[in-house]
Amino acid sequence: MNNKTKTIVGVGLLTAIVIILQALALNIRFGMFTISLCLVPIIVGAALYGYKAGAWLGFVFSAVVMFTDTAAFMAISIPGTIITVMVKGTVAGLVAGLVYLALKEKNQLAAVIAAGVAAPVVNTGIFVLGCFAFFYDTICEWGAAAGFESGAAFILFGIVGANFLVELAINLVLSAVIVQIVNLGRKEVLARA
Repeated sequence: MNNKTKTIVGVGLLTAIVIILQALALNIRFGMFTISLCLVPIIVGAALYGYKAGAWLGFVFSAVVMFTDTAAFMAISIPGTIITVMVKGTVAGLVAGLVYLALKEKNQLAAVIAAGVAAPVVNTGIFVLGCFAFFYDTICEWGAAAGFESGAAFILFGIVGANFLVELAINLVLSAVIVQIVNLGRKEVLARA
């Protein structure tokens, strides 16, 4: 099997995993929203197949989120929801791939860990920016109803706080382990050839 075929198969499998993990994550909530379990295969795909694969996998993640977990924001602003959701996942995958690419020659494990940090930071950061840009007035109302002094405090501590920490922890633990296992498997296959 040539490299292009292996890449297509690998990215295809990771695409299916992203869809399945995001569907499963619909039942896991910390605060108002589900956590993003599928950042791990996005990071793994970006590390193994490049930043374009990372962007594709992030796009798929965003598309699944668009159709499953955006009703509250769609009621406020359809264009704002589409922009925020589609950009956050796609750019998170792209940045994870670029960070990995920039660091992999120096230290592969450090590159995976840095990509594992970059993905949730970018994903959450763009979500927060979208909240301020498109939904802030409504978020202020939600925050006041939940007992927060400001919309910004509600965004940071009521909406994204716990989710971000869980996503970051999952990525830091699993991304490095998965890429190391894949690399060991590659070495074994090469040794047999």
